[in-house]
Amino acid sequence: MDKGTDCPSNRTGSQVTAASGLTEAAAGLGTEIVRFSRLIAAWKQRAKHDTGAADRVLLARLVVGGDRRATDLAADAFLDLSTVSRQVRSLVERGLVARRPDPEDRRGTLLTATDAGRAAFEQYRRQRDAELAALLEPWPPQDRADLIRLLGRLNEDLAEQHARQVPGGDQGAAVKQGVTDV
Repeated sequence: MDKGTDCPSNRTGSQVTAASGLTEAAAGLGTEIVRFSRLIAAWKQRAKHDTGAADRVLLARLVVGGDRRATDLAADAFLDLSTVSRQVRSLVERGLVARRPDPEDRRGTLLTATDAGRAAFEQYRRQRDAELAALLEPWPPQDRADLIRLLGRLNEDLAEQHARQVPGGDQGAAVKQGVTDV
């Protein structure tokens, strides 16, 4: 095969190529998604030893997506509201997030990233980007571009499928918008 066209093996160990059928391609993709998920989980586990992987998700939603209520933040992050409430309490105590009255409904509260929260988010992003740059450095530029393009396409298709399967179709706006910079 040409450089950049090696494809992963599927569950049976055979190579998935452009000539492979849809079922073989789906099996190969499924295998690689499971493997990728495990590797990402290991990466996140390692990251928990610093200031907290959970902080990244919530700060990203607030920095990139703007102020929001805790219920909206939970839906966007695909987390339980009780989990988000505990994490937000910690973020507020550490000065990374502030609460303020919702101007549209004074009974409600909006969460906003503070300057310190924005700085922490930018530090998380720089650290992530540096680690990924080191990983991608030996790759040919076209392979890097292809990976990003195809992963973006996969994410768009997954987000559309998720929106169709969730009652109301509007849960997880962050995923549909591609705003998951953590």
